[in-house]
Amino acid sequence: MKTRLDADDRADGYLLFDRSSALDIAAFVVTGVDLSPGEAIPPNGDRRIDRALAGFLFTCGPDHIRHPEPVDGGGDGACYPLHGSLSGTPVSRAEISQNGFRCTGITEVDLACGGRAAIERCWQVEPDCVRLQDRVLNIGATGFAPMMMYHINIGGRLLGAETRIEALSVEGGSQPWRFGEGESAHFCIPAVASQDGWGRSRLARCRGSKAAAYMSDSGRTRCRSCRCGVASAAAPTSSASSRPRTGSPNGRSTAQAANSPAWNPASREIMASRFA
Repeated sequence: MKTRLDADDRADGYLLFDRSSALDIAAFVVTGVDLSPGEAIPPNGDRRIDRALAGFLFTCGPDHIRHPEPVDGGGDGACYPLHGSLSGTPVSRAEISQNGFRCTGITEVDLACGGRAAIERCWQVEPDCVRLQDRVLNIGATGFAPMMMYHINIGGRLLGAETRIEALSVEGGSQPWRFGEGESAHFCIPAVASQDGWGRSRLARCRGSKAAAYMSDSGRTRCRSCRCGVASAAAPTSSASSRPRTGSPNGRSTAQAANSPAWNPASREIMASRFA
């Protein structure tokens, strides 16, 4: 598997990054199969998020991770955009190593609260996984309460009745990937770490493959949200997503939120993740 900034349909496995959105993953191709949902998720009215949801991973934050809300102390009806300011922000610069196993980039983003941040991102392909390491820097003149959430989206066409979510965070360690009632459902649970400090989630017994796994550094991941959705009765229009997140426990952007103090300029944080 190699990292790519341009698609190559002939390749059997690669990561295709979206330079128009913070170096998120537009396609994750394994043995010729793209894990991302594509057009399986219906539009929600925000072009940035509609585009992002079609890919395998997109990043929420660094100032907000929820639905639009007024900015504390903001004038003229200023609101945080859906899932924060980062999504849809072009990467300032990106570079891929000569062997194609490593891709780095920096994205500078104007925050809804008036501040400014930079996300230093590094993707590394290793023998048994793909590793993501993010560093968030406050490069503005004011502090802000940082938070990040990672949407990992898998097309429902790859999931069957036997597919299950497996994680220490889940009661009993396992549950069906389809849960709840209606066309969409989700739950949010505290992140639980294994002895090595990594929190693990798996979609086990996917169609055509053994499992899709995700690991996050639980020292920085406060909780994990899971969602399943079906746009119609047809399986190809369904999807599943996992959303590990850092920052405020309630996902709000207020600097007074518990355990999420405002960052002064030059403060930073690192988030590490692995995909296998």
